[in-house]
Amino acid sequence: MNIAHHLASTLKTLRQEREWSLSKLAEETGVSKAMLGQIERNESSPTVATLWKIATGLNVPFSVFIIAPESEREAFDPQQQAMVVTPIFPWDPVLHFDHFAITLAPGALSESSAHEAGVIEHVVTITGTLEMCIDGRWQPVPEGEGLRFAGDRPHAYRNSTDSSVLFHSLIHYPKEKAAD
Repeated sequence: MNIAHHLASTLKTLRQEREWSLSKLAEETGVSKAMLGQIERNESSPTVATLWKIATGLNVPFSVFIIAPESEREAFDPQQQAMVVTPIFPWDPVLHFDHFAITLAPGALSESSAHEAGVIEHVVTITGTLEMCIDGRWQPVPEGEGLRFAGDRPHAYRNSTDSSVLFHSLIHYPKEKAAD
């Protein structure tokens, strides 16, 4: 099963398990009913930001959508996007975290909507200089440095350089996470 098919079937399964219509899913995620339908039919690949909205609205870990059961290292890169997310440690139900390696292309900007209440994110820049916007303020996160912040507020990642930036993101979810 490829990653796009896995994403489509996982979204449909999670929606049906909750007995939600596409309209209810759109209401809970802030993603249009049309887009959700296209994703479920494997006619469209969502951006990372859209996928975060869906995961947050369904109260499931982000990695549920990007790791097919038979694979531990699928990368979310359906259209060679400016942000490539590769799981290092997928959702851990005991420790309540996802750990990702993320590459931002030169000049890339990725805005993230607020995750569920209680989410804490740790970002460590591996190569280059990442810029983070938290509470409306941009700040550099140089190579070898890290930043911890409440992920339950809008935030953004930016690469203002001419080279790719590689960083790790460790996301801690509250103990009540639905995927337990």
